[in-house]
Amino acid sequence: MHSTNLLSRLRRSSTDPDAPVARPTRTRPLATFAAGVVLMSVALTGCAVGASTTTPTTAATTSTTTSASASTSTTASPGTSATMTTQTITDTAAAAAAFLATLSDEQREAVLYDYDDETKTTSWSNFPITFVERAGLNLADLTDEQKTAALTVLQALLSDEAYQTVSDIMAGDAYLSEYSSSTDADVLGQYYIAFFGDPSDTSAWEVQFGGHHLGINATLDGSTDAITFAPTHLGVQPADFTDDSGTEVQPFEGIYTDAFAFFDSLTAEQQATLTSGDVSMCAPGDTCDFETGAGLTGADLTDEQKQLLLELVADWAGMADEQTTADALAKMEATLDETVIAWSGETVYDMTTGDGINFSISGPNVYIAFQAQQGSAGADVSGVTTSGWGHVHTIYRDPSNDYADSVEQQAATGMAGGPGGGAPGA
Repeated sequence: MHSTNLLSRLRRSSTDPDAPVARPTRTRPLATFAAGVVLMSVALTGCAVGASTTTPTTAATTSTTTSASASTSTTASPGTSATMTTQTITDTAAAAAAFLATLSDEQREAVLYDYDDETKTTSWSNFPITFVERAGLNLADLTDEQKTAALTVLQALLSDEAYQTVSDIMAGDAYLSEYSSSTDADVLGQYYIAFFGDPSDTSAWEVQFGGHHLGINATLDGSTDAITFAPTHLGVQPADFTDDSGTEVQPFEGIYTDAFAFFDSLTAEQQATLTSGDVSMCAPGDTCDFETGAGLTGADLTDEQKQLLLELVADWAGMADEQTTADALAKMEATLDETVIAWSGETVYDMTTGDGINFSISGPNVYIAFQAQQGSAGADVSGVTTSGWGHVHTIYRDPSNDYADSVEQQAATGMAGGPGGGAPGA
């Protein structure tokens, strides 16, 4: 395991007094984030078979060895969040160019693909890299300088809240790497970065970043002033843990909060319709029909309930700046009456009881599937929930604009299946 700590979690805020008002930022503890651990010189054991249980240390008894410590980090200066799509595209393209400048010719060739290369449709997944080969460069193979530059691309692309969610997802992977073990620990949970098309602020290109519990596909097009995150996979395991500094980390706190804000806004009759519906699943690698099935429709909602639903959708579609988020939600709102929502599982937000929740949101311009995994896949940690509430896979897709309509989804070359997977290690 690399012991080098590259950066702490970065928090950014707009200094432009005329900037649009951002979505309220939830108050969540900032866990220390050692990127040398999180960026996976070691492999995530989070969804591997054959893991053994290890009791986690507390803040008071944290090991002083640097090979497995996630408690020490260097502090990086916060940047300024872009509020407009154009600025996000410009900043991300500049960060990508800076990252490319740190690479050798061989590495540049490995990380760059043609914009319309269909590899982008099969090189991300909710399955570990043992089942689905990722595109680009493995961050575990990069120098510290190169890893820092790679993360700077994400900083430039993502909003404060999205960057924290991604950081917490990766911190969860690092936590499992330290406190559970697996026979597949040398390969599971590693993270890759790839660019499809040359980074530019005047033409279209894509950033692909992820591993098992994360798969970001962000297409940026300076010629149309547009960014889309469809398709993207966000996952979590565990959903609630305490890091080595004693800080509680809940990577999906925002998503769970938004989901139950919507659910709790419904009448008993609406909830009955919602929970009697058909929760659908569509995964990376699936050439989906995006069937809506039965459930509660957008037409059944009040204006306030529609806004709460859109706030939930924004946890996936709104991962960049305010303008990009507003544009994406406006498109979805136009067809919200045709969108079907279904729910199964628990109806009270209490992660200490039950097996978690499942829901799907399916419409002409949005498809989200959220599924609690009923099993830890071997990633057991004493006193920590790594199943149900604590192990979730989600998928976000846009039936009308996946990959900004640059390619057609191809059948998976590795494992396929819904966000729940179904194969060992899922």
